[in-house]
Amino acid sequence: MNPAASLVFLLDVDNTLLDNDAVYADIDRYLTQAFGADAARRYWDIYEDLRRELGYADYLGAVQKFRLVCGDEPRAQQVAAFLLDYNFAERLYPGALDAIRHLSRFGTCVVLSDGDVVLQPRKIDVSGITDAVEGRVLIYVHKERMLDDVARRHPADHYVMVEDKLRVLDAMKRRWGDRLTTVFVRQGHYATDPAARREYPAAQIELAGIGELRALGAQAFRSPAPPATTTE
Repeated sequence: MNPAASLVFLLDVDNTLLDNDAVYADIDRYLTQAFGADAARRYWDIYEDLRRELGYADYLGAVQKFRLVCGDEPRAQQVAAFLLDYNFAERLYPGALDAIRHLSRFGTCVVLSDGDVVLQPRKIDVSGITDAVEGRVLIYVHKERMLDDVARRHPADHYVMVEDKLRVLDAMKRRWGDRLTTVFVRQGHYATDPAARREYPAAQIELAGIGELRALGAQAFRSPAPPATTTE
């Protein structure tokens, strides 16, 4: 058990610190070039089926099933190598690591992510995020359901969640209330989905990009202006 910190910043990864939409596009381009457009679509169908079944993105699990249906098992194994060798550091959003360093001046930074137990940790490590948060990385199937475990591992007087999904921010805010400040970063396809805007309430702080965190001081997170502070 760690001693209680005054302020803990919880940081999502995909489309928050790292441009996962661009990663998706690179994978699609590789699959299309290597196997053709029809096979690429088949891979993404498998991927989506797995995501619905498991509740998180499992690129490598989809490769396992893809190899059985693509008609070229030995070459399909190269897809896994492509994913494991991918340079995720090139897909960090501008200012992402600087934002972590800035927040670390005010409190403890912790990665709070969803994902599989192989590629997601590698993504976070290769991109330099693990070092930036000094190894404090939590990966769950549904992170918004694991707040008791988060609090046990990283107790704090107050938490800040930085995230691109309003659904996740709303779920965490409902659970933690005034104990949590929500920060919505408008990056990636989830953040720009108008349906999500209609369904979920605004976050307490809203930013156009992760780098804009560097303009905020500690008090902005402890006493955010309701209902949202928007940076265009």
